[in-house]
Amino acid sequence: MQKPIDEPIKQQTATAIKNRFRKTFIAILFGTSALSGLVYGQQTTKIIANPLALEYRFMPESPSRREAADPIIELFNDKYYLFASKSGGYWRSSDLKDWLYIPCKSIGGIEAYAPTVLNYNGALYFLASGGKPQVYKTTNPDQDQWEPIPTKFTIGMTDPAFFKDDTGKVYLYWGCSNVDPIMGVEVDPNDGFKPIGTPQVLIQHHEKQYGWEVQGEHNELGTPGWNEGATMIKHKGVYYLQYASPGTQFRSYADGVYTANSPLGPFRYEANSPFSYKPGGFIAGAGHGHTFQDKLGNYWHVATMKISVRDWFERRIGLFPAFFDKEGQLYAQTVYTDLPFQIPNTKVDLEKRDLSLPYNLLSQNKPIQVSSELDKFPKIYANDERIESWWSAASGAIGEYIQIDLEKNMSIRALQVNFADQDFQLKAPQSYCYQYVIEYSSDGKKWLPLIDQSKNTKDHPHELFNLDRKVNARYVRLTNKKEIPGKFSLYDFRIFGHGLGQKPQGINTLTGKRNTKDRRQITLHWPTSPNAKGYILRWGIKSDKLYNAIVVYENKYDGRSFNSGQDYYFSVEAFNENGHSKQRKKLLHIE
Repeated sequence: MQKPIDEPIKQQTATAIKNRFRKTFIAILFGTSALSGLVYGQQTTKIIANPLALEYRFMPESPSRREAADPIIELFNDKYYLFASKSGGYWRSSDLKDWLYIPCKSIGGIEAYAPTVLNYNGALYFLASGGKPQVYKTTNPDQDQWEPIPTKFTIGMTDPAFFKDDTGKVYLYWGCSNVDPIMGVEVDPNDGFKPIGTPQVLIQHHEKQYGWEVQGEHNELGTPGWNEGATMIKHKGVYYLQYASPGTQFRSYADGVYTANSPLGPFRYEANSPFSYKPGGFIAGAGHGHTFQDKLGNYWHVATMKISVRDWFERRIGLFPAFFDKEGQLYAQTVYTDLPFQIPNTKVDLEKRDLSLPYNLLSQNKPIQVSSELDKFPKIYANDERIESWWSAASGAIGEYIQIDLEKNMSIRALQVNFADQDFQLKAPQSYCYQYVIEYSSDGKKWLPLIDQSKNTKDHPHELFNLDRKVNARYVRLTNKKEIPGKFSLYDFRIFGHGLGQKPQGINTLTGKRNTKDRRQITLHWPTSPNAKGYILRWGIKSDKLYNAIVVYENKYDGRSFNSGQDYYFSVEAFNENGHSKQRKKLLHIE
């Protein structure tokens, strides 16, 4: 049953909204941005977009593809350390934006899946999945100087996760199965991580109640998902045990959460699950993640994003702002995070705002001209906003290019390149650094330089460029400047800024229906909005908590990820290259 109601969507205060956009547009108008980020007053804000700009390593086995997944970020000695599956090392950062890759050979399990890291008594401890458990230790992770320690944890397990309570006690959680549960036990780090007591069953499978635990790109396959990737965080005395489902190869890959008053339960399911969910947009997936606090006290959720074309485990890493609301429910903001967003330089209240910039996607489905193309990888795939498809030139020769026509002059503020490695045969430890230039033009004849990567030495297949000034242009061209051991190819060439035209009209009507035979499924419809490129559908378990969202390009949504016993509230807004319509204030209530 549906109930239209007049309760307003949870509002940011008018003052906060005005201040935020006033500062942003002052920066835009007067060109007070720098390559490292926008400048608000005297403070510089870092800007990123998912997937993170990292050295995604080629795998040592066939087929040739890059991978990094199952991430954890640990703050140690005032620096962040990022560990991920099958990466041959790890990364260090001082600001969550720029990461330095540290190759590692001293950890025997560095090539294993799903690592976990523990900060304990001035040292970092490392453990990964598979085989006989072996813990490694270092007091200086900036050097490849890890040492194995006598390990008395002998239980075979997959997807381990350490957790140090503020009581000083340490726990280990694990589980990766479509049948078996998530488990946990206390361990003694001073005695080789020997288990203390008997391992406890903590989370069972409940796919018949929780639609997001069902396998499928849209949770449509009807089979139990793989519950995996447990991780724990404590907030105001409550323990939040997070886990992923239904599988890393699906766009529906997400993280849910159970809570308890003790580290080993009993745990209760949180109705806002999945709290980290990104099934739409350019790159999807927000599962098998790790929630942590930065130096300023802000929460983040780092998680796995998927490509899964060459191989199921062809994956990337995303970073999402996270927060606990006033009722203690955990949420991650995901919907705008494959567009440019801020890493704040102060503590922020994410329940009242998000970190997205007022930039719009300008390049989607705009006319493209290319130097050449392969039949199975046509040029239209280069700006279709779907990482699972890509354009490839016919060669890797210097001079292969792609040119996007925005159809009129627009204000460009940022660009993201996403190289696809077509026909590469590289395998670890081999790497490749793309070299290229980006130019712009107002008439397609006179070209001016914009980005010069002709001498690039970073193996970053995904890179975001934030311009130090607004650039008005109609055409943007990216040209290869280095012979490639494969084909010159792009998942997407993405351009962000302001279209300088009219925003789409708001949505006046939203209707929906719940499947009476399967309450996990809710279907929604709304009228098309003139000039809209797509829509943001939002929902939540309360009328003032529309924290989940998805990008869709049709005026309907068939959702199968819902919890069967839960009411939901929905709203929708339209967007184009000029901006977003207002969120619809009259919410749709589905019982």
